Amino acid sequence: MDLPVMPPVKPMLAKSVPEIPDVGHVEPKWDGFRTVVFRDGDEVELGSRNEKPMTRYFPELVEALRENLPERCVIDGEIVTVVDDRLQFEVLQQRIHPAASRIKLLSEQTPASFIAFDLLALGDENLMGQPFSERRARLVEALSAARAPIHCTPATGDLATAQEWFGMFEGAGLDGVVAKPLDGPYLPDKRAMFKVKHARTADCVVAGFRWHKSGPVVGSLLLGLYREDGSLQHVGVAASFPMIRRAELVEELEPYRMAVEELGQHPWGQWAEAQAHEHQRMPGNVSRWNSTKDLSFVPLRPSLVVEVAYDQMEGDRFRHTAQFRRWRTDREPGSCGYGQLERPVSFRLEDVLSPSGARAPRILRQVGEG
Repeated sequence: MDLPVMPPVKPMLAKSVPEIPDVGHVEPKWDGFRTVVFRDGDEVELGSRNEKPMTRYFPELVEALRENLPERCVIDGEIVTVVDDRLQFEVLQQRIHPAASRIKLLSEQTPASFIAFDLLALGDENLMGQPFSERRARLVEALSAARAPIHCTPATGDLATAQEWFGMFEGAGLDGVVAKPLDGPYLPDKRAMFKVKHARTADCVVAGFRWHKSGPVVGSLLLGLYREDGSLQHVGVAASFPMIRRAELVEELEPYRMAVEELGQHPWGQWAEAQAHEHQRMPGNVSRWNSTKDLSFVPLRPSLVVEVAYDQMEGDRFRHTAQFRRWRTDREPGSCGYGQLERPVSFRLEDVLSPSGARAPRILRQVGEG
């Protein structure tokens, strides 16, 4: 393979915002595996968000990409699975399987599609430095003859239309929209786009769990986000599970449990030492509401990533119990930082209560860099 943009490439990312910005381009937010496709003749490589190749998991797409993409190109997009006219992320996750026979079976039963939304290279041209408006026009032209399962994402420059899409497309399994500045270059691994989702969500590291008060089933998952200094901050728990699911989680988490002698290697391994809680709250600390409550936890290797829904942040933690959404097998734990979150700017109570402060606009700011 010899292309002007060579793998691996970290895809450009989006920052969560509360409203759709009027930047000239809005498109649906696809719920799948973010993928950069590299094609050089018969050679096709699928690169994931964490830069790991996914080519072997989607043999049906490799052939379709050969048939529909330009001879030499690099295209950013999303692999999705459609079941009953809806995107099904859980079905898509099943494709990441070690057995080739299983992959082949699933590729026939639930074939994947590829949604293209950016063009990084075409022929011998590196387009990453070009404004998005030009990359988009070249992408539409390059895929004008493409047929399913290869698609070019729809887009609009009209804000009113984008707002209609935000409401309508949810019924098809999409989880929001993405806005892209027309004059922006392609910036790998930078949050240079804007995403608006139907609920606040965060991808967190699962670094431990607590037993349920009723018996040997999981009571809650302990969630963490990485700070800029590389430490894993305990941000809260996800705890709302049916009892059957609590029992299933015991088995799912078993391979990640750490022995007592390994506790020193855990990011919260010093939770029992009082001084460890001076600068950051750890999950083994005494409850601020009930000093007799047992907050000890079972440590897990910080390898699992989970998407949770939450209402708001309070300081550097979730204010309330987060809601489990799904496992994120496509995310690396190290990518779970505060940069993905947005929260209101801190405001003094006296300013809020004053006439001028009460009329102050609700401004959002980014928390950390992630």
